[in-house]
Amino acid sequence: MGDVWQDVLSVQPHPDQWIIIGAAAVALAVVLLGQPWRVARNVVTIAHEGGHALVALLSGRQLTGIRLHSDTSGVTVSRGRPTGIGMILTVFAGYVAPSVIGLLGILMLMAGRITALLWLSIVVLAAMLLMIRNLYGVISIVATGAVVFGVSWFTPHEVQAAFAYLFIWFLLFAGVRPVIELQSQRMRQPSPHSDADQLARLTGLPGTFWVMVFLLVNAAVTLLGVWMLFF
Repeated sequence: MGDVWQDVLSVQPHPDQWIIIGAAAVALAVVLLGQPWRVARNVVTIAHEGGHALVALLSGRQLTGIRLHSDTSGVTVSRGRPTGIGMILTVFAGYVAPSVIGLLGILMLMAGRITALLWLSIVVLAAMLLMIRNLYGVISIVATGAVVFGVSWFTPHEVQAAFAYLFIWFLLFAGVRPVIELQSQRMRQPSPHSDADQLARLTGLPGTFWVMVFLLVNAAVTLLGVWMLFF
């Protein structure tokens, strides 16, 4: 365990530039292509619901459970005031969480904390697992955690670096597409339960306004992440 702890706290060398660029290209392809996206979107859902859960706790709400569904939707339930800034921030956090997590991950990668990033991901997944309230959610969290653990435990630092960059690039790029899908779904089949429409009821501003805010925030965060790594 001492060796493991030393690895987690140590600074790993940055991979070659071609690995970083290659990981970005693969991550972008996964976001843009249909079948890979349908599988990988489960990771986005975990980040989305994790964002709701974290902000709910930080705003003083009581988190009661998280459900992840096979259609890549999810639900996070918390108790507290049904209105107010805490509720607004909790609802807002979901769609911006993947991109923000990606940006925070880039900061860790730039500091050479590759192994620490992987183990932090495992800790966060384990914490979320305690709040999962359905079987598919348990399977999704455990499978994701098993992949990250396998890479961090059984592979050399070079492979860990490539995987970490792929993982973070994916979260960074994946923030925009769900927002576009949200607006498309709202146009085809309006639902009062979408995050944008819940924010509309909480703030009095139209749901489309909140969709545009989600899109602008995620696009800005993505561009910032790309600039940080390449410029």
